[in-house]
Parts: sequence; structure tokens; C-alpha cells
Amino acid sequence: MLRPVAVVLLGLLVSAPAFALETMRIAMSEAGAEVQVSGQGLSSGADTEEATFQPLGTRQALVRRRGKKLEVNGVAVAGSSVRFRAGLETPGDGASREKPLKAGGMEVRGDVVVRLYREGLQLINVIPLEEYLAAVLGSEMPVSFPPEALKAQAVAARTYALQKKLEAYGSSFYLGSSVLHQVYGGVNREDPRTLAAVEATRGEVLTYELAPIEAYFHASCGGRTESGLAALQRDLPYLQPAECPCGRLPASRWSATVSRSELQSALGGSPSGFRISGRTGTRRASRVATSEGLTMDGPRFRQRLGYTKLKSLDFEVEETSHGYHFTGRGYGHGAGLCQWGAKALADGGRNYRDILSHYYPGTDLQQLY
Repeated sequence: MLRPVAVVLLGLLVSAPAFALETMRIAMSEAGAEVQVSGQGLSSGADTEEATFQPLGTRQALVRRRGKKLEVNGVAVAGSSVRFRAGLETPGDGASREKPLKAGGMEVRGDVVVRLYREGLQLINVIPLEEYLAAVLGSEMPVSFPPEALKAQAVAARTYALQKKLEAYGSSFYLGSSVLHQVYGGVNREDPRTLAAVEATRGEVLTYELAPIEAYFHASCGGRTESGLAALQRDLPYLQPAECPCGRLPASRWSATVSRSELQSALGGSPSGFRISGRTGTRRASRVATSEGLTMDGPRFRQRLGYTKLKSLDFEVEETSHGYHFTGRGYGHGAGLCQWGAKALADGGRNYRDILSHYYPGTDLQQLY
């Protein structure tokens, strides 16, 4: 029997028109009182799918906030948002698509929405899902990885995006563009290899009980993935520990030296007697403590110390004359698809379907559109 939430999500997917299903709203950045949007054949309109766009007669638009109103090139516009679109281009394949737009330091495909947000402005990229994925793939995984690893990442990223869209349906945006969601770098992160991987898996998503899964992924698990419960407080049947070949790769090893002052700042107190006081079933640090009674859970400690400093919770630590020396394995939270593990499996002849079933056991690969 399907859980009620699965029935609701499946109903949304089945009833959604293809163009609506394939459109994402990505928060690009926030700005102050003004922002510039540029592109060839620039036009503007309301932030709706049915809006009529009017040519601006210029390649640049300066959007200013005036209290609770917006101005475009000095002219007041109705509403709390305005949407920009570039003209069409015809690539070598003869299929027309919109030219890129530049805004907030990024060049993106699709439309750009500028809206009133807090005391300033927010930029949102409204983009077809498959075009979004080509840039995500180039931001999240080295494009030099084998095609089957890239395809596995494409399916995971598509599934993750759709699940987040359904979760945030009706909101101004569905995902951010940073590591907190999926890293999205815009047009500059596209590559022929990412485009090929996305096209080869077009419309394919992972489901569990007919609902898109929470397809988490990370750079390297260090030899064994973590459960969703331990890593993300998500007790999901398809996010369970799995053996991984990335543990044999040099890229999975790391070390870091942390000064006493850095550790004190992260802990909020003296680091005297700092130690690992609890571990998960995969030997990752679930809790740290000091001799003075300070304790903190592992994920919060990693966040406080810094994700790039403490690359994972699979570590050992020793005190030295220079502070504290950490040695560890893996990079990231460890749940779901391991990107370096996917590379190793693909190098060994496994296809993307095999890779996905290894890291998300019990799921189904479905052609959604």
C-alpha cells in the first residue's frame, strides 16, 4: 500500500503538464537596492508562465528597489517582481532556445526573476530542468569522470531536484544554488559530457513506493556510506550503509591541523581533553566531548569547524604541540551516492543503473517524462 504522501506526490507528477514538471526555480543570489540584468534581445514581463514579454530595446536592465516598489531603467513596474527573458538563438542542431542572461555574477539559461526580498532584492532563475541539470552536473562532479558515473549523477540530481520541487511547490523558489542544496554554476559549468549524460537519462528518476526519493549524494564516503539517519536525521530504507570502492583511492584520505583557538571557537569552550565520545555503526564520530564536560553532536561540530576543514566525520584526532591533528577518510556527509565510488564502479564496468541500485537499494528507476 502506498503511504498517503506518496499518493499525493504521484498525483502531482501524473497531473502536471510536461512544461511545468520540467521547470525549476533556483535562488541565484541576493542583492542590495539594485541589480543589473543583461542579455541579447532582452524583454520583461510578469513572473507567470502565461506572461506577455515586452522588448526593452536595450541589452541591459537596471532594476532598483524604491521602498516597496521596483523600477526598471528608471520606470516603475507593477507588482513585487519582474521577469526577464533573452531572445532566441539557433544552435547547429537547428533547435531554437533562449540566449543566456547575466545577473548577479552568473550567466544562466532560462528566465531571471528579480523580486523584492527582505530589505533588498532576490534573483531567481526559472529554467527547464534538463538545462539546469547540465550545469549542476558540471558543478557537482568532475566532467572527466566516466560517462556511466555522470549518468548516475544526472539521475540522482534530477530526482533530488524534483523531490525538492514537490516539497516546496508553490514557493517562490525550490532550491538554492550552493552546496546546501545542489551546486549550480550556470552556463559556465556546462560541458558536452554533462549535456550527453543528461540527455541519455532524460526524464529518468529514482522512486520508492512511486514517489521520488531523497537522492542525497556526496563526494567520497571513504569506503562505506553512512545511513541517512546518522548522517542527515533521515531514517529512509534506501539510505543504508553500503560498501564502496572509493576507500582504496588516495582522494578519500585527508588530514588537517586545527589550532586550539579554532577548536575552542567551534566548541564554545575550552578544548582541553578533546575526544570522540560516540561513533555511528560505520565508525563516524557521532559525538565529541572535552574533559570539562562540553559535548556536541558530530554533524554540528563539523559545521562549526567548517566543512572544508573537517571533510568528514570519519576521523581520528590527536593532540600535538601545534594543536589538534585530524586524519580522516571521505568528503561529505556520506549518505547516498558516493561520487568517487561511482567513478570506481564505472571504471570497473558497471553501468549507471547498477551504480544507482548499489547506493539506493530498493528503489526503482522510472521514466517520468
